[in-house]
Amino acid sequence: MIGTLSSLDSICTRTTALRERAVSGTSDVPSPATGTPRAPRLSVTERDYRAAFHAAQLAMAVVDHEGLLVAANDALAALLGTDAAALAGTPAADLVDLAADARTWHAYREVLRGRRSRFRCTRRLKHPDGHSLWAEISVAPVPDSSSVLVSVADISDRRELQARLRHLQMHDPVTRLPNRTLFFERLSAALDPAGYGHSGTGRIGLCYLDLDGFKAVNDTLGHGTGDRLLSAVAARLTACADQAGNVRGGGHLVARLGGDEFALLVEDSTGTEQLADLARSVLVTLQEPFDLAGQRLSVSASIGVVERVTAGTTATGLMQAADTTLYWAKADGKARWTLFDPERNAHRMTRQALTSTLRPAVERGEFALEYQPLVSMEDGAVRGVEALVRWMHPQFGMLAPNRFIGIAEEDGSIVQLGRWVLRTACRQARQWQLGHPDDPPLFVSVNVAVRQVWDSDLVADVAGILRETGLAPELLQLELTESAVMGSAGRPLQALQALSDMGVQIAIDDFGTGYSNLAYLSRLPVSVLKLDGSFVRGFQYDEGGAHPNPADEVIVETLVQLAHRLGLTVTAECVETPEQAARLRRIGCDTGQGWLYSRAVAPDKIDTMIGVSPLPV
Repeated sequence: MIGTLSSLDSICTRTTALRERAVSGTSDVPSPATGTPRAPRLSVTERDYRAAFHAAQLAMAVVDHEGLLVAANDALAALLGTDAAALAGTPAADLVDLAADARTWHAYREVLRGRRSRFRCTRRLKHPDGHSLWAEISVAPVPDSSSVLVSVADISDRRELQARLRHLQMHDPVTRLPNRTLFFERLSAALDPAGYGHSGTGRIGLCYLDLDGFKAVNDTLGHGTGDRLLSAVAARLTACADQAGNVRGGGHLVARLGGDEFALLVEDSTGTEQLADLARSVLVTLQEPFDLAGQRLSVSASIGVVERVTAGTTATGLMQAADTTLYWAKADGKARWTLFDPERNAHRMTRQALTSTLRPAVERGEFALEYQPLVSMEDGAVRGVEALVRWMHPQFGMLAPNRFIGIAEEDGSIVQLGRWVLRTACRQARQWQLGHPDDPPLFVSVNVAVRQVWDSDLVADVAGILRETGLAPELLQLELTESAVMGSAGRPLQALQALSDMGVQIAIDDFGTGYSNLAYLSRLPVSVLKLDGSFVRGFQYDEGGAHPNPADEVIVETLVQLAHRLGLTVTAECVETPEQAARLRRIGCDTGQGWLYSRAVAPDKIDTMIGVSPLPV
């Protein structure tokens, strides 16, 4: 439009110059024969200008300095659905809605006053027959005049094309749902304090959904069937969201974020219960089988649900929370919805922080060992200790093994950490032996993860550490969980046998809670069974002296007798009361471990217990 006005101004200026030269008898047009100027044949009258103005296809109007329309051409009259003569004297701003906003109105007034050269804007105009049209309006001064020229171009077709292109850009071609781009645009707008205003609840909710096992549909039935399933799922989600929106008042945005992932965005949510109801209805809706061109399919979904206030919430933060919660729903068994739990998320974040710092922490010397006594049930003397590793984390303080051992097993750092624990414990046991030459030496029990057997040469590590520290093999006991040794064959069995042949004691930890398959006791080089503490905790007496669960005593007594028949010794864990200790002693347990005797303590505390019998309680 600017180009059109510029061309019109140029033509008018050129024509005016030619008229002035015609009056003065000169011309810039050379004679073909002589090359000298000759008199012009062009004579443009006011009538010619007026005729060109009215015949122009571009809708135009001349407006005076007060903003009143002086003349309008037929194109403008047709565009507005009226007669050109009827427009004379009408405020131009009213005709094309220039006063709709303060910025446009100010720019228009500046052009009328000669303080601005031109401006352009877009307006949606209402035709008298009822239809609307989009118009691009340009306002520019008329040269050598106090009037301005207003031109109006119908750009409805262009706007419609732009809208269609945007729809294609913002919607998923398979499901016809809003795509990831439009979803985040809508989400960002909902979280924008400037755009959101103070209306509504000031809260927002999100159901982040993933189909369970969708890859198998694509792999077995083809992507065509997969696309039809996605389209059918989208239709059900839309119906479910529309129904929920009608009940609660207000619509919900359903979008496909990619693959088999969908999102249901709830603006102005009323709380977690609204999102929970929506998630439950989605699961019920998707439980009904899908009939896809004669192919009957059933599908389930996992949903992560997040609901919170909009203040302080970012799109990135909300999606991270939803993604985490969706992962929880998958991990908890799929075909369910899970609500975001800040405490669980904090634990996850802590776990991630520990994962990234665990391996360097071994090198930085952030670990320490504490030792819990293993006490003879016969005379109360300390026979050995179990080494328990602690992480002295610079940020989270002292961490117990259950906070990081699982992480170490996952990332493989358990091999490095386990080697450090083994060396430190053996060195400490040797120091106790040298420090108390007149007392029986304590054995030290060290926990070993099955990954240490697979990912390292445990036999070589143990042999080397025993040589390095001078500790006798019979003073080292290695503990493995029952599940770790179940089904041991090949390298693990060979390693355990080699360690046993070396003189190292092998103990099965938490016995009785795993597979409880007694067959492996006859083929594994096991020397000690450590009964799980859940049995011992059943040895509780009420105030009247009645035992609440006599079956626990029967089981423990049977296991002890069986172990002794196989030549094994038995250690009872979690001994906390004298009554428990007395009963365990009567049924034949060899050693006990628990808070009755001592918690895990520093090495110097063990020094004070060596040679003391019975151990003070």
